[in-house]
Parts: sequence; C-alpha cells; structure tokens
Amino acid sequence: MTPPDASELLLIRHAPARHGGRLCGCTDVEADLGDPAIWQPLQALVAGVSRRVVSPAVRCRQTAEALWSGAEVVQDARLWEQDFGTQEGMPFADIPDLGPLSAQDLADHRPPGGESFADMVARITPALGELAAQAREAGPVAVVAHAGTVRVGLAMALGSVPVALAFEVAPWSVTRLRVFEGGLSVVAVNWRPL
Repeated sequence: MTPPDASELLLIRHAPARHGGRLCGCTDVEADLGDPAIWQPLQALVAGVSRRVVSPAVRCRQTAEALWSGAEVVQDARLWEQDFGTQEGMPFADIPDLGPLSAQDLADHRPPGGESFADMVARITPALGELAAQAREAGPVAVVAHAGTVRVGLAMALGSVPVALAFEVAPWSVTRLRVFEGGLSVVAVNWRPL
C-alpha cells in the first residue's frame, strides 16, 4: 500500500448511490456504504490528509463520515455532480441514446435544462485548482465527490475536456493527482489500497 505523496490531490468517488436505477446527477440520494471491510483499507490510507473537502450531496457526506468519523470536513457546493436537467430521475433505460457523437460533441452536449460536461469543468476547475494549491502548500488534500468531479480533475491534468470522458470511475476509488508548479499529473485512476 503506497501512501499519498505530500503534494497530492486525492479525488475519492463516493460509495455506490442508492439511485433505484435512475439518473441522479444533482438528485440527492443516499449512499450504500456496504460492508466496512470494503472501505476500511481506504480509511486507513486517507487518515493523515491535511484537509478534507466534500460535495454537499448526502451520498458524499455519508462516504466522508465513514472515512473520517467525527473529523472536520468542509463542504464545497461547486463539487456537485453534473446537472442533467429534465433527465434527472429518469430511469437509465429511458435516457435518450446520443448516437455516435465525437468526444468533443459529447463534452459539449447539454441535456434540456441541464449543463454539459464542459460546463461542469468550467464550474469545478476553480475549486480543484484552489485545493491543488493547498496540497502544494500544506500536504495531501482529499475530496469526496462524484465521478464527474473526478473526470474534471483528469481533464485538468490531461489538458483535455473530451478525453476525460473516456474514464470510468468506480465507487470507493481514488484518483491520485500529483500537484506541481504549474499543473497536475496523474499518479493513479480507480486506485484502491490492497
């Protein structure tokens, strides 16, 4: 088990969401924390971070409480998942097929009444940039948020919004981004301690 470097931004995807087979970007649903044996190795690894930040979503707050019971955790509303507009709460089987869109067109696609992934990147990048700067100054920072939030971090590190959409992000996984003067590099994606 490799501990995080002193200058890492750790993006943790929340525990599985109790979504009932429905799209829940900005819809607030609870987390299924499951057996503590699933997350206790991760809990031990992230115990010594300098700062803990969480999306206000209940599934993220529950995940953070499991990882750092009773510790100070700061909520940042900018870290919410993508807003899927009128598709929020829609059964997965009923979500319209977008067809063969290019990566750029997919990143720019805005569901009715919602935001595109590119919009989400613009919303979240300042928050992750601030947290990355804090990691450089004070040690590793952990963020419990959403798959989309993790992809924003990857877009920042890779310098490409569309490319970040190619990553699948598993619940309870950590994406480790090394913070350096002028940018980020990817240490690991979907990383789990052994």
